[in-house]
Amino acid sequence: MAIPLALLFAALLPIPSSATRQAAGPTCVVARIVDGDTFYCADRTKVRLTGVDSPERGQGRVARQASAALARRLPRGRRVVLELDVTRRDRYGRTLAWVWVGDTLVNEALVRDGWAVRYTVPPNVKYVDRLGVAERSARAARLGLWADGERACRPADWRRHACVQ
Repeated sequence: MAIPLALLFAALLPIPSSATRQAAGPTCVVARIVDGDTFYCADRTKVRLTGVDSPERGQGRVARQASAALARRLPRGRRVVLELDVTRRDRYGRTLAWVWVGDTLVNEALVRDGWAVRYTVPPNVKYVDRLGVAERSARAARLGLWADGERACRPADWRRHACVQ
């Protein structure tokens, strides 16, 4: 039985690593940062990072630090790729996206650096395992929100007034 030539060539090609592969999708030029998980594109599209949650403005210093962390990753004028998942907009009309800068998944980088936590809202779960690994790493290294150990107040808990101050 002859093997089709296309299959032989396909077998020789490298398999892209999910850890370094950049998704194809619409692009956006960053106009301004709203907070640690939301920004505007130059075309006025408001983008909410999928799968993560960062401190709310009322959380003080850590909220400012999280916003600054996103601003460092997404400076004004930076072109990014927006990878859309199953649900493309949230209830506030924001575009939900996995945001790529080159081979870097920005959502994951913020969690790995400790400035966001994994926040899963099915069905948008494409990179949830990667985010879990990143959060465990940040917690173990006491980075960002985790600098004070387990006393960190997750943004969702803060919104529910469930944090002990």
